[in-house]
Amino acid sequence: MGIFKRETTGVEQVEAEVEEEIREFVGGDVAGLRQRPENDGTIVADNLSSLLESVSASSIQKIDRLISDLKILRESLNDEGRRMEREIVEFASLNQATMQSTKVIGESLSHWKRAPNAPSIDEGA
Repeated sequence: MGIFKRETTGVEQVEAEVEEEIREFVGGDVAGLRQRPENDGTIVADNLSSLLESVSASSIQKIDRLISDLKILRESLNDEGRRMEREIVEFASLNQATMQSTKVIGESLSHWKRAPNAPSIDEGA
């Protein structure tokens, strides 16, 4: 062909090989559909039917996997929600106990106020 040839790198060679394999694969699948039957369209219908079944089976499997993953996620979220609910109840209980303890301590300290006739620090100066 031409005098000038472009040197290809390893990556370009791999890309070319992959593209060629894809073309062969797709061409093989489509070639069966392109053949015209001599008698009637039953072969084409069978090929089309099998192609649709394989495509739909793959899609159904993916959808089933997705549904399964979503069910697992839902259970995980429900468990986490129940755990959070328990922790909030525990926190509220602890908070209530803290408030009661603070009230008792405050009342105890109010009894320790200085006596009415006791001298204050300012009066001694």
